[in-house]
Amino acid sequence: MLCKNIFDRVMALLGLLFLWPLLVIVAVCIKCKMPDGPIIFKQKRVGQYGKVFTMYKFRSMVNDASGSTISVSGESRITPLGSVLRKYKLDELPELWNVLIGDMSFVGPRPDVPGYADKLQGDDRRILNLKPGITGPASLKYRNEEYLLFLQSDPQKYNDEVIFPDKVRINLHYLENWSFGYDFKLIIYTVLGKKIKENE
Repeated sequence: MLCKNIFDRVMALLGLLFLWPLLVIVAVCIKCKMPDGPIIFKQKRVGQYGKVFTMYKFRSMVNDASGSTISVSGESRITPLGSVLRKYKLDELPELWNVLIGDMSFVGPRPDVPGYADKLQGDDRRILNLKPGITGPASLKYRNEEYLLFLQSDPQKYNDEVIFPDKVRINLHYLENWSFGYDFKLIIYTVLGKKIKENE
């Protein structure tokens, strides 16, 4: 996957250089609309081979937000500006830094918090051989995940029993069928806001 690693580093650098005005604008908006707290949200996530790293995102919740590790549309800890950032995935732009320094890839499984990664057993742990990604087939399938959880009477249970196992299955399929061309297709679908079919 040398070509994947080179592609990730080069495109992350170009992305940061090209998008820096947008990064500055988002940072200023957060400071103006959500002054009580940091601009950047930092959280420990599990990366390749189970190594824990710090993931960076624009803060979209009230300062010192606590509660579930899953997010549901409309919950009070997500600010109005945060809802907009999350809708258009602008909160994830700082993850370009994670890609540049090698913690993440453009395409791969979304990095889980340690508690969820610990649930991986047996063959499922093979997905830890992959670098976590900003986007991926599971991310595209569940791009409306927060709204889907909003519709459930018990969002945490639905996530643990339905969404999380399905994401593991999808990510194993990605691992077994990886190609650079498939990565490029997933990136294009992400930019266009399209869902990808299960076996596409």
